[in-house]
Amino acid sequence: MGQGQQERVTTSLPDAVTEEIGASLAPVDAELERRYPGDPGTRQPVHTVYVPADDFTAGTPRLWGDRALAALDEHAPDAAAFAAVLGLDEALADDVYGRVRAKLEREPVEDLRVDFEDGYGNRPDAEEDEAAARAARLIAETHAAGTAAPYTGIRMKCLEAAVRDRGIRTLDIFLTGLVEAGGLPGGLVLTLPKVTYAEQVTAMARLLDAFEGTHGLEPGRIGFEIQIETSQSILAADGTATVARMIRAAEGRATGLHYGTFDYSACLGVSAAHQASDHPAADHAKAVMQVAAAGTGVRVSDGSTNVLPVGPAERVHDAWRLHYGLTRRALARAYYQGWDMHPGHLPTRYAAVFAFYREGFEQAAARLARYAGRAGGDVMDEPATAKALAGYLLRGLDCGALDTAEVARLTGLTRADLEGFAAPRRGGLTASAQ
Repeated sequence: MGQGQQERVTTSLPDAVTEEIGASLAPVDAELERRYPGDPGTRQPVHTVYVPADDFTAGTPRLWGDRALAALDEHAPDAAAFAAVLGLDEALADDVYGRVRAKLEREPVEDLRVDFEDGYGNRPDAEEDEAAARAARLIAETHAAGTAAPYTGIRMKCLEAAVRDRGIRTLDIFLTGLVEAGGLPGGLVLTLPKVTYAEQVTAMARLLDAFEGTHGLEPGRIGFEIQIETSQSILAADGTATVARMIRAAEGRATGLHYGTFDYSACLGVSAAHQASDHPAADHAKAVMQVAAAGTGVRVSDGSTNVLPVGPAERVHDAWRLHYGLTRRALARAYYQGWDMHPGHLPTRYAAVFAFYREGFEQAAARLARYAGRAGGDVMDEPATAKALAGYLLRGLDCGALDTAEVARLTGLTRADLEGFAAPRRGGLTASAQ
């Protein structure tokens, strides 16, 4: 065939076949869009801090930050000391340490949950009523003052029979208080604990339907997290994955799946000394959660360690190394959020997160830049990998591990560009790759 001559293109199938297949798959297309919308593209906090309702004050985030800074001053007063404790690369030590201190001064808590469940216990009804109203007032006030954590809300009691009415009443008092104080704030998060059956998730969705209807709110405005703390929430009696049913039962309201390290481990009979987020039982549960949530827009959170960094320096350093290692392990497994139970956990939470993003930053930026520019390299990346690379950079930006200017300099991309790669249209191609 001569140069420049066009290929002859022929087909055999009539248009009616394509149209028939399109019509037959239309319900599947709609189901895919509804069930698997993809990540919402919003910021995901790197941790959740649980504070008993009777301990919560307007100054709780600042108090946690100050205590974390004090722990650094006492047990790792400079970058070299902190790096020696955690085994940080010397090339990263100054940068990570400086970012950790800056984060603790600027935004020590990313997600705060006022706890009315295990951390609060059972109190007289009048006392819990008052605590719920107080929590609403303080959260409204801190949002108005600009001092609230980016994400804030409550963990209510579960919907099991013994505490169901109490949990519903606390939720009602809290949400009503927020509405009366000026409206539901952005970053509002609710946590439903100890879920065992999908019907409990459906009941929670119905509660929120009723509340929104009562106050004339947009349907679906209020979402909630499902806490995975029982064996029944992973595997149903018929052998199916209950957690997948729970996501469906939430009818679009589920925002997260939070693994409960100690309740889940105890449920399986794991002895107290071995209840940890890296136990094989924990790994299995989180793997099921991760697969069930993939593509749904529901995010997965790891649990916590109950080893607190308190006491003499040696004990603090041991607890820091444990927490740092568990956090790094979770990040490598794509669990980008976890729980922190003590102010002393904040330095190692942020050290682990910042080191994770700083270590891989230049390589990820270079790979994404080559992909975006169609340049060659030693790795052939696909749209799915470009999505992961962009998501990695965006998470680093959101938490403060990376700066906008350095990401733009190494990738040649804006944040809007990164978001386009991180959330491609169904089919795998980003707008930039089409």
